[in-house]
Amino acid sequence: MKDEVKACYSRLYRDGLLEDTLPFWFPRCVDTEHGGFFTALDRDGTVIDTDKSIWHQGRISWLLATLYTTVEPRPEWLAGSGSGIEFLRRHGFDSDGRMFFQVTRDGRPLRKRRYVFSEAFAALAFAAYAVASGDEKAATEARAIFDTFQRYTTTPGLLPPKGIVETRPTKGLAQPMITINVAQQLRDTVGDPEYCTAQIDRCIDEIRRDFLHPEMECVLETVGPNGEFLDHFDGRTVNPGHAIEAAWFILHEARLRGGDRELTALGCQMLDWMWARGWDQEYGGLLYFIDVKGLPIQEYWHDMKFWWPHTEAIIAALLAYHLTGDAKYADWHRQVHDWAYAHFPDPEHGEWYGYLHRDGSVSVPLKGNMWKGNFHLGRMQWYCWQLLEGRPPGKPLAPPY
Repeated sequence: MKDEVKACYSRLYRDGLLEDTLPFWFPRCVDTEHGGFFTALDRDGTVIDTDKSIWHQGRISWLLATLYTTVEPRPEWLAGSGSGIEFLRRHGFDSDGRMFFQVTRDGRPLRKRRYVFSEAFAALAFAAYAVASGDEKAATEARAIFDTFQRYTTTPGLLPPKGIVETRPTKGLAQPMITINVAQQLRDTVGDPEYCTAQIDRCIDEIRRDFLHPEMECVLETVGPNGEFLDHFDGRTVNPGHAIEAAWFILHEARLRGGDRELTALGCQMLDWMWARGWDQEYGGLLYFIDVKGLPIQEYWHDMKFWWPHTEAIIAALLAYHLTGDAKYADWHRQVHDWAYAHFPDPEHGEWYGYLHRDGSVSVPLKGNMWKGNFHLGRMQWYCWQLLEGRPPGKPLAPPY
């Protein structure tokens, strides 16, 4: 990739973040009455539902605090992050220390899931905010939330099982994958470095041992407790974008460790397998679900194109190229970048559509809901900009203007 091409991509990601993505969300997503953020936005940014996703309070708070410390100390970014943190403090936690998933505008609980992903993103947010604000209380809270997350994800039987474990026990890729990401954030900010690194190593080993199946050239999404292949709908169904996200978390760890060859090879292997399986050869873009045996998929949205797998693939391909210099990954980055930027952006109102049909036409015009908020797109633009600028992860960038 030539220097002028890198510079072009860098400007595109920088300007897309600062002049399109962030202005679309702010200030309209900030709830000035009750605090926190709305995420259910129509195509033009109109708020169409005021219920709040707890994990997005954490996700958005993390992004704003991270931008404050790595891009420019804009007071509105710190204030916005603080608004999300205070909303989580007041309304995010149940009496048992677990977090809710969905609450009303004023914070009354609506839904609590058996997963602990609200906790994962809250830990990210409190850690990032602690660094941005100097709030020692937030640092203590980040460590405590991560401890809660770890306790629930590593203690057998503490979380309600998805199915009848006596009949068919299972485990998913999501838990070790997100642990890597959260532990990386805590290690870089307010966590114990040795403990966080040990958790990262444990989860990478689990993914390598149990979720990578070389005989299928696939990263499985759901396996038995010891990595057994389950020849049923759940066991055969994989999400290429999710595995590619896990791949770039591992590649990021390789980058943090000075280009560790073993981790680079592992992340690239995961990317290679899931790109081969997930890229739609007819229409382009990444398919949402595939069956590892080529059988029909149970989920009816299997061939749709969602925004977030494409942002993850953009990061993964660029990071793989950065670590290896292999032109194949530069080509893949260009391929997924070009497809995504040709189909997801809304040239009239800004930001990205979230949900496309297989051929790339828009399925629904909204820009946010309980699942889509100001996170995946902004994170991709920020990370790729930073990577292309040649900055070590987490280090301040020069002001853009």
